[in-house]
Amino acid sequence: MATNREESSRKLLLQSHSEKHFTAGEIVRDVIIGVSDGLTVPFALAAGLSGANVPSSIILTAGLAEVAAGAISMGLGGYLAAKSEADHYVRELKREEDEIINVPDTEAAEIGEILAEYGIEPHEYAPVVNALRKRPQAWLDFMMKFELGLEKPQPRRALQSAFTIALAYIVGGIVPLIPYMFIAVAQKAVLVSVLVTLVALLFFGFVKGRFTGSRPFRSAFETALIGAIASGAAFGIAKLVQSRPN
Repeated sequence: MATNREESSRKLLLQSHSEKHFTAGEIVRDVIIGVSDGLTVPFALAAGLSGANVPSSIILTAGLAEVAAGAISMGLGGYLAAKSEADHYVRELKREEDEIINVPDTEAAEIGEILAEYGIEPHEYAPVVNALRKRPQAWLDFMMKFELGLEKPQPRRALQSAFTIALAYIVGGIVPLIPYMFIAVAQKAVLVSVLVTLVALLFFGFVKGRFTGSRPFRSAFETALIGAIASGAAFGIAKLVQSRPN
């Protein structure tokens, strides 16, 4: 009866307490990668071409082509990276499963070693070790998480990552090209593009800070600064290549 009361009390406590943790870290990471690259690369390309005495329509066409190619490339990169992580998890899962079957005592000793790192004494973690040995799947999950530091990937993580990064790249890449859609003179459009891109970096950094728990204004400043440096470096390289004699 006492055990049932304790279990009921525990459930009531958990139901009455709602923790607000941000758990969409992988999606946010993909969005950050896509938008950051999208704001930087097309801007540098368009700004570099703006000094070549070509109309905005040509720059816009080249920029949109770059956005399309970049989105495909970035999406493919995200897919391959997530797929590699999933394949690595499966390989380590099989290896750990074999070790639990073939050398159970060694693996059980590793449980104790892991728990000892948290200051738990042998007489305290011995019941935990024995309980896990009776539950092979829980034992395997414990070793994967606490020994290897690997979380089970979501089944559709690779496709989700590819789509998220590609879409974020497109959204970010369109922003610096918007002025070229309305201003025919490229030399004037590039000035507006600089301003629009800077505002977009500030806004993106602010939103990123709100989602990740960082200070929004500090995140906005850091994002804008890093984006400006990256864009400036890419623009400088483009101008350097243009200035080389044929």
